[in-house]
Amino acid sequence: MPAQIKLPEQNVVFLVGRLTRDPNVAFTQKGQAVCRCDIAVNRRYLDTATNEWKDDTVFVPVVVWGAAAERCKDRVKKGTPISVEGRLTSSEYTDKTTGQTRRSLQVTARRIQILENNAAGGYHTSDAAPAAKDDVPTTDVMEDDVPF
Repeated sequence: MPAQIKLPEQNVVFLVGRLTRDPNVAFTQKGQAVCRCDIAVNRRYLDTATNEWKDDTVFVPVVVWGAAAERCKDRVKKGTPISVEGRLTSSEYTDKTTGQTRRSLQVTARRIQILENNAAGGYHTSDAAPAAKDDVPTTDVMEDDVPF
């Protein structure tokens, strides 16, 4: 039997994009804030078949917890450029129309930075919405705690 290779556990995501809608902030039954939003992340590439530049856009759901979720509600809106640092999480749910079990991936944010356009034409970061260490739950949130 070959020796097993122990792989380091690593689940880190860094994204930069724009919010596709205003953030949706709600509270769990225990009073913890949770913010759900989606960001559009663009990738520009050269299509070698047509020799034209094209854009590939991916829409990524993001979840922010705790005090950072409340700050997002007050400081970001549709179109705001943000940087997200977090981890991929998956969830299962039952589709209400078909009754089938579905799976989804989302980014659970550890840190959010608002990227604001300055007068010089560049971006500067605002640490207005970083998640503090205790803002992110250390245990999985139970389905009953999620308000939607």
